[in-house]
Amino acid sequence: MKSVLTPYEVGPHYDEMFTAEGVPREHYQKLVQFLEHLSPEQLSQRVQAAQAAFLERGVTFGVYGSSEGTEKIFPFDIIPRIIAAQEWEQVERGLVQRLLALNLFLKDIYHDQLILKDKVVPEELVYSSTQYRPEFRGLDVPRDVYVHVCGTDLIRHPDGSYRVLEDNLRVPSGVSYVLENRRVMKQVFPAVFENNQVRTVVDYPQRLLQSLRQISSLPDPSVVVLTPGVYNSAYFEHTFLALQMGAELVEGRDLVVENDRVYAKTIEGLRPVDIIYRRMDDDFLDPEVFRKDSTLGIPGLMRAYRKGRVILANAIGTGVADDKVIYTYVPDIIRYYLGEEAVLQNVETFRAEDASHLAYILEHMPELVVKEADNSGGYGMLIGPRATKAELALFREKVLAEPRKYLAQPVVNFSRHPTYYPEDQALFGCHIDLRPYILNNGEDIWVMPGGLTRVALKKGSLVVNSSQGGGSKDTWVLDH
Repeated sequence: MKSVLTPYEVGPHYDEMFTAEGVPREHYQKLVQFLEHLSPEQLSQRVQAAQAAFLERGVTFGVYGSSEGTEKIFPFDIIPRIIAAQEWEQVERGLVQRLLALNLFLKDIYHDQLILKDKVVPEELVYSSTQYRPEFRGLDVPRDVYVHVCGTDLIRHPDGSYRVLEDNLRVPSGVSYVLENRRVMKQVFPAVFENNQVRTVVDYPQRLLQSLRQISSLPDPSVVVLTPGVYNSAYFEHTFLALQMGAELVEGRDLVVENDRVYAKTIEGLRPVDIIYRRMDDDFLDPEVFRKDSTLGIPGLMRAYRKGRVILANAIGTGVADDKVIYTYVPDIIRYYLGEEAVLQNVETFRAEDASHLAYILEHMPELVVKEADNSGGYGMLIGPRATKAELALFREKVLAEPRKYLAQPVVNFSRHPTYYPEDQALFGCHIDLRPYILNNGEDIWVMPGGLTRVALKKGSLVVNSSQGGGSKDTWVLDH
């Protein structure tokens, strides 16, 4: 019988499953043994079963500006990514260190600003960030927790180490796909799943709920999930999490502020709301303070927030810490607040606002990935080696016009993983990254074992975002 692994080629990049010599890595051996006895036809049947399960559950994401419709079934690859227990320990340690330092940074810049006075981070970069909220300077937040939920994007460098690509501290998305991927994988690969002793992720919604409630000083605080509505690209996730948490899903029109307290409108009358897990950016939360044209927010919400009568997760103004220009200073931020070297290093990055960096970017743009500092989802990005002369010229003008808005990184050929292509009935190596989710309650920081492995489903592509043709894999962190 022909094995699904028979035609697979490792290639020149770091391969997660095989060494450069084509030998299965130790923590993949049980999976490889299973795949060696699986024919392409048998794997295709399991792929079809997985797709049917996703379709039945309505696991979708939105694509803005798509001519094919706004909702699509979330692309999923059936070959799981596996991370050894010892390797995960270092990743976990690095993520806890990073979030601890970033939370201290946020407290500092909204209070004493010691890191700015000591010129570790240039104050003009903080003040010029579109996500910095100077009007909330001096405001204390419960337990000094600014970042309750974080999603940090990691890649594996060609040298085998994990590197941080970017931090997501505002409204990180994607965790619902982690949970749905796991549910489906346990259905289609039950035996191999059990044999590998995989750490669980299904307790995330209850851990999130518990973590949010621990921030409050109230004995039984009420929690709601605030969504922008059905047209948001992550609406499936909002509904999924609310259901799994046992929390009410609300839109702005479902809430009202009276006497500086937030209430949910119900058929029985107004019900107090103590904690809002908000899934929208600051700009849309309160038209009295931020965007006046926002119809998604709650007028008066910031009055209640300032008086400590409602908790927002994440806190207002956290976005300044995931500004991609501030990202370049995170190793310095860790050193300043914790007196430690970063466990997880950044990807080498050049800031266009720095004159010497700008000169390098302009000279080497065809070799670099150029990004907007405050954009996400693969938008506002130029991949130099694949750009046309016209695209390069356009980005050159953009960078020169607003250097603070741009940064650049070398094209990193991050690791690849065997990925199944049904049309070829074969496995090909595709680039992947990893987004673990981290919860912070002010006393403990918990890291989900694994997270969302995103995969560039287009052969040869480096873009893993679902909005740009990417998909995801289940991520198995082994117990031993």
